[in-house]
Amino acid sequence: MPGVIDCHSHVTLCTYDPLELMTTPLSERFFQTASMLHRTLAAGVTYVRDAGGADAGVRDSLIAGHIPGPRLAVSVVGLTRSEGHGDGALLGPGLEAPAAVTALGYPGRPQHVVQEPDGMRAAVRAVLRAGADWVNIFASGGIMSVRPGEPLPEFTASELAVVVSEAAAFGRGVMAHALGASAVGAAVSAGVRSIEHGIGLTEREAALMAQHGVTLVPTLSPYHELGHLAGTGHLPQWAADRAHATQAMLADTIAVARDAGVRIALGSDCRHRDRHGTNLAEITRLHRDGLSVSDALLAATANGARLCGISESVGRIAPRYEFDAILLDEDPGDLSLFERPDSVTGVFLGGVPVVPHTRLPAAMTAQIRDAVRPSLVCDPAGDLPAANPAAP
Repeated sequence: MPGVIDCHSHVTLCTYDPLELMTTPLSERFFQTASMLHRTLAAGVTYVRDAGGADAGVRDSLIAGHIPGPRLAVSVVGLTRSEGHGDGALLGPGLEAPAAVTALGYPGRPQHVVQEPDGMRAAVRAVLRAGADWVNIFASGGIMSVRPGEPLPEFTASELAVVVSEAAAFGRGVMAHALGASAVGAAVSAGVRSIEHGIGLTEREAALMAQHGVTLVPTLSPYHELGHLAGTGHLPQWAADRAHATQAMLADTIAVARDAGVRIALGSDCRHRDRHGTNLAEITRLHRDGLSVSDALLAATANGARLCGISESVGRIAPRYEFDAILLDEDPGDLSLFERPDSVTGVFLGGVPVVPHTRLPAAMTAQIRDAVRPSLVCDPAGDLPAANPAAP
């Protein structure tokens, strides 16, 4: 089948622990990113739209073949407001945290907190100047935002319109983190290309999304994981209540979007070392929460390609398309095999068997390896690319 397109992941993040993020050297975090990219490609994901963290240098290193990994589109940082979702503030000691708490910080990296009240245009331009392929805006709070209660909209309709118009002037689309009907409706009306998460949308917002051709990227897996965590006693009660309520809304969100004719694309929202490489489990989640087998597979391939503007070159196996493909040794059937880490037994990226299947002729594998950079070929059993000293 075609290689999987993950429209929402965070390839630079490998822990939920803010203390680990603050104490890990910057250089080590970049090497961790290389490991996450390797795992993602070996799992069968051949294209990723990163929702914040990866910058143009990570994308261009993949293109140059310095490290193995999928094709990558970047948003650099997700734009938020002060006291908003992901602003990074350390409430315990009352300190303003550096941006590196949630995204790698280094000279030249744009600020992710929009300077109010009229700094939106400058913030978008800073992200675009940093090489972003997409602009990511937090149109609402998140499930784990620190303020108890329902996630609230973060920006006005006019501010969201500025984001879309400024991005469009540079030929870029906008992806909007949005939970709740109000935030979804405002983002869609402003002209965003996709709604990330979208929990709580109603028939009205779904109809608006379908009318404007806006794609939903529901990222189901992390919400199911939060729902499970809420039952362990590790979350404060308000967060546990919100996690349980959100988990109960997932199937309804998918049903509302599906019935309105909204296009749905896969997004794993991976942000932990134990989850990178398990991206394809989201296919199973999409099916269990309401999509048919065929619609779940389309969400993982053709729909993602259309959203990312690459449907003329990837997303299907056909003449004149890039041969990005994965091999399975069994019929996916009810799609449950995608929850197993060994379900993908071969991966092609641009015609190169980056994870060679055991039945691929050895002579063919050797010939291809001799013709490409060694870093393009993965060792599926480890975290490092397979060595090939003889390759040019």
